[in-house]
Amino acid sequence: MNFTPRHLIAAGMTMLLGAAVAHLSAAQAQTADHPGQYDRADVEAGSRLYGAQCAGCHGVNGDQVVGVDLRRGTFKTAVSDDDLVRVLATGRPDTGMPAFAGFQPGEITAVIAFIRAGFDADGVKIGTPARGQALFTGKGGCATCHRVNGSGPHVASDLSDIGAIRSPAAMQRVLLDPTPNMVPANRTLQAVTRDGRTIRGRRLNEDTYTVQLLDDQERLVSLVKADLRSLEAVATSSMPSYRTSLTPDELADVIAYLLTLKGLR
Repeated sequence: MNFTPRHLIAAGMTMLLGAAVAHLSAAQAQTADHPGQYDRADVEAGSRLYGAQCAGCHGVNGDQVVGVDLRRGTFKTAVSDDDLVRVLATGRPDTGMPAFAGFQPGEITAVIAFIRAGFDADGVKIGTPARGQALFTGKGGCATCHRVNGSGPHVASDLSDIGAIRSPAAMQRVLLDPTPNMVPANRTLQAVTRDGRTIRGRRLNEDTYTVQLLDDQERLVSLVKADLRSLEAVATSSMPSYRTSLTPDELADVIAYLLTLKGLR
């Protein structure tokens, strides 16, 4: 039987698809305790490949193509990891996406691992945003302090754009160990006045002579520094650790929800 160049290309693509799917299944089977978990080495390799081959079109956060947000797992047609293998191997000519036929099966696996890890080379597990939102407002109690998209209290930092500025690994560290991972600007201040009153709150503004705090009752308090005995940052975070109060799967869901928060558009 004679083969034209087109037949040879198709045959080669079929072999690549088969090898990539087989490699993908093996990579998951070796380390997975749940579907879609990958070895950290694959995630790190995928990070490098993505930066070199994909970021030019999809952007560093994977959200520069309309209708696609790779970090959040939003695709136009792909659902499963096998779907992603096919997209990478064959491309999407109708959208201008090329086929990465030069990728080895292990490289395709690595790129998918990086995408499924939420663009986090530390391999932090990303769960389901809808479940995470329910935990945020319910069991986790996050909404009792944090404000999101104009709704909620001002007691703690506004999280409306947290998904655009924090990585999954950074979010996980704060959820597990809040105190050592506090952002300095978010530290609670404690002021003691000359008459002995103690006032604690979030710093909203400060200059040479005054400081404005928002206390735990959401009252704005303006203080003259000359009237204070002391003004210092509180060493411990008021946020609780969720290391034991949420399961690993629940933590993954909360992180998935936080990653969707990119500010009002």
